[in-house]
Amino acid sequence: MAKRNIPEVNAGSMADIAFLLLIFFLVTTTIETDAGLDRKLPPIEPPDQDVVIKQKNIFTVVVSKDNQLLVEDELMELKNLREAAVTFLDNGGGAGEDACNYCQGAKDPASSDNPTKAIISLQNDRETSYKTYIAVQNELVAAYNELRDRESNRLYGIPFTTMDKLYKDPKTPKEDRDELKPRITRIQELFPQKLSEAEPKSN
Repeated sequence: MAKRNIPEVNAGSMADIAFLLLIFFLVTTTIETDAGLDRKLPPIEPPDQDVVIKQKNIFTVVVSKDNQLLVEDELMELKNLREAAVTFLDNGGGAGEDACNYCQGAKDPASSDNPTKAIISLQNDRETSYKTYIAVQNELVAAYNELRDRESNRLYGIPFTTMDKLYKDPKTPKEDRDELKPRITRIQELFPQKLSEAEPKSN
């Protein structure tokens, strides 16, 4: 009986097919990136002298393990946090050197003296959900941006967030960025973002 020849499989094009599939998956696959928080870390070296902070210049926000907000020792809904933070930061209750001539708040002497002295202290529990933590952070940062936008509109006729976005855009011409930088710096000095995070509590 004659031996039948088994036809060979032409594998010459397999490398080309694999290469095309690799390119296809590289082009179509989306890589998810984690959302982060833009924060400026404190300097490594401690200050030369202790800074005395008045209690009325501290706005305390505590997030419990059950994701409940305790703002200035009172329960508060997340939707009301931004307004409460704006009220505190824009109070302008100081006198003399601590006076604020651009604040539009109630000027309550029992609340913050000046936005440059106002500090928001945030403390969360170790069991606080990440979603709630981020949501609280967003509301507090939004409070700063709201006041910065207001002041920027008054001084320059353009919101601070728009200026900041243009400044960070690499497509913005250098001369425009040079013009935006001192304006952004000035607004940041009027409403500095002083957001302090305490060590999380554990039960």
